[in-house]
Amino acid sequence: MTAIRGAALWLALAACGGKQPPPPSNGGNVDPPAGVANDTRTPLEQRRDAACDQLGPKLAQCAVEDSRAMLAAGKITRPQFEQATKPEVARALAEDWRKKCREGYMSSRQVRVLEVCFREETACAPLEACLENLDPEPGQQ
Repeated sequence: MTAIRGAALWLALAACGGKQPPPPSNGGNVDPPAGVANDTRTPLEQRRDAACDQLGPKLAQCAVEDSRAMLAAGKITRPQFEQATKPEVARALAEDWRKKCREGYMSSRQVRVLEVCFREETACAPLEACLENLDPEPGQQ
């Protein structure tokens, strides 16, 4: 066992030691590999897009729960419920949300609303109520 530990320590030291490559000659800026596009989105747009991507599947799940409640209340029929709860319908709802959410400008406050609502609200009704805060504040449009 000691020999294995010794060999592992030697490998770790050998990996850390040795000649280090010189820094890039372009001032430390590393170009992406050929064929990889640079992300031109601002940090706020990146946060918005990440939040939109997270919320889409959750909101699609909420739509399924709404359909289940409508079925139980007799507001829709069993075939309507089965159609509404197909996996491809849920995926389409999530994708539609993602696309609409990513469109246009959102303020940093609105992006924060998306992030907080996703993190804090696990049940559908509170999540939907939380997302009502996405509306622009009075006087901002």
